[in-house]
Amino acid sequence: MSEQTVERELWGGETTKAVKNFQVSGERIPAPVVHWLGRIKAAAARVNGELGQLDPELAERVAAAGDEVADGRYDDHFPIDVFQTGSGTSSNMNANEVIANLAGEGVHPNDHVNMGQSSNDVFPSAVHLAALEETKNELLPALERLSGSLAAKSDEFKDIVKAGRTHLMDAVPVTLGQEFAGYAAQIRLGGERVNATLGHVSQIPLGGTATGTGLNTHPEFAAGVRAKLRAPASRSSGCPSFRRARRSCPARSTR
Repeated sequence: MSEQTVERELWGGETTKAVKNFQVSGERIPAPVVHWLGRIKAAAARVNGELGQLDPELAERVAAAGDEVADGRYDDHFPIDVFQTGSGTSSNMNANEVIANLAGEGVHPNDHVNMGQSSNDVFPSAVHLAALEETKNELLPALERLSGSLAAKSDEFKDIVKAGRTHLMDAVPVTLGQEFAGYAAQIRLGGERVNATLGHVSQIPLGGTATGTGLNTHPEFAAGVRAKLRAPASRSSGCPSFRRARRSCPARSTR
């Protein structure tokens, strides 16, 4: 994330208070989480416009601003420390304020940008989706490449005999190739274990609002937002599929 000075702060009072309150590590929330907050806010605005909850023109201004955040144009306007309130309230409000200012006159951070949402369902959803995308596009391919490289070295080193060691002592002979085969298997199996978790990570609690009941949101809101987030134009290529959480509370906890 860029550390350049922000010429004009797009955030508002809630973000400023959070910056002062959470001077912990100096590390901001990861950029992929910021981008998914933008995608969620853009999709939410479009759905609220279609459902008659927001004026269509205002909804499209909010959505366009969310798209710009999703594209990474305003990463420097998300200054809050990653160690903050457990629900991500501060970063959710940061997104609301930045998007409201970008959207222009008459747009309110809570009444319009955050309509039908809560930090308690939006922020965990953004974290889940960012983790899915980064795992699918970055981590798993990297593990596959590493495992392949180690396997190639295993073949290269197959005739090199060395002492095998246990408990820091020489034991019985092994080949260096056998050792590298073990390394390759560890990485490959680690990747399989990571991949096995994605079915759970793919469950997002969007639409549960503050306490998981869906209070103060349109009954068709969450399904509409999920549909828009799945559309190719609104997400990065290769992002794995996601779905409604079977139970909203576990999907939002400890995030």
